[in-house]
Amino acid sequence: MILKRLIDANIPPALVVTNPDRPAGRKRVMTPPPVKVLAQEHGIKVYQPEKWEMGNGKWEMGEPEFAVLASYGKIIPQEIIDLFPKGIIVVHPSLLPRYRGATPIQSVILSGDEKTGTTLILMDKQVDHGPILTAQELEFPISNSQFPILHDKLAELSADLLVETMPKFVAGEIKPEPQDETKATYTKKFSPEDAFVSEEDLKKAQQEGGDIAASVDRKIRALNPEPGTWTRENGKRVKLLEAEIRDGKLKLRKIQREGGNPIHLPMVSDLL
Repeated sequence: MILKRLIDANIPPALVVTNPDRPAGRKRVMTPPPVKVLAQEHGIKVYQPEKWEMGNGKWEMGEPEFAVLASYGKIIPQEIIDLFPKGIIVVHPSLLPRYRGATPIQSVILSGDEKTGTTLILMDKQVDHGPILTAQELEFPISNSQFPILHDKLAELSADLLVETMPKFVAGEIKPEPQDETKATYTKKFSPEDAFVSEEDLKKAQQEGGDIAASVDRKIRALNPEPGTWTRENGKRVKLLEAEIRDGKLKLRKIQREGGNPIHLPMVSDLL
C-alpha cells in the first residue's frame, strides 16, 4: 500500500528493500513478496537480504537523504541507519507510545480500545522509540473490526500521511518530538497457544455472555488469520474464524473443523 501510494504520488524510492523470495502453497513454489513485484513493474531496484551487510553492491542507491521503513520485521543495524543524513522514517500502525513492537493492530483489538491510528517516527536504536514526526487518528469504528480490515484501513491512512509529511520533513518544517515514556506499552508476537480458547470458556461466552463473550470475540477478531483462533471439539482442533456478540452473548458465524473446509453456521447455532 505505501509503495503504491509513493509511486502514484510520483515520489518513488530509489531502492526497495524487502524479504527474500519464499516457498509458498502446497507445492512450495518460490514466490516473491508482493512489494518486489510492484517495484519491478515500475522499474525500481530491489534488494532482498537475509541479513544486512555493509558494502554489498547489490543495494547501491546513490546518496539518498532518508529512508522509509514499513512492515519489514528485521533489525536495522546502526551502521545502516547512519547512512542516511536525515535518518529513517518508521511507519508504525498505532498511536505511539502505546503499542510498540510487532503486533500493534492485534493488540489494540485484544485490548478493546475505542481508537487507534498511525505514527511516523525517526528510527533510533530502540524498538519504536524514536521521536515522533506526526501522528493521525483513524476515523473508522474499530470496536467490531477484524484484523485484516483494520490492517488495510491503517495502511491507507499511513500511506496518505507519509505522502503528506515527506515534503515538510525534507524542507525541515517538522520538529521531531520525544515520546512520553510513561505511556509506553509493548506488544509481542502471538503464538498458537495465545490464540487458544478452552471449551469451558467458549461455552460460558455462548451461554452466559458478559466479559468472557467480549474477550473471546476480541480474540477471534484479532488473531485471525495468524496464528488463528482455535478450540477443541471431542479432542479435535476447530478453528474459530468469525463470531459476533448478539444479545450480549457470543455467536459463532464461521468455523473450520480439523480436516474440513470452512463452514458458515446458521443464525440459530449455539455451541459447537
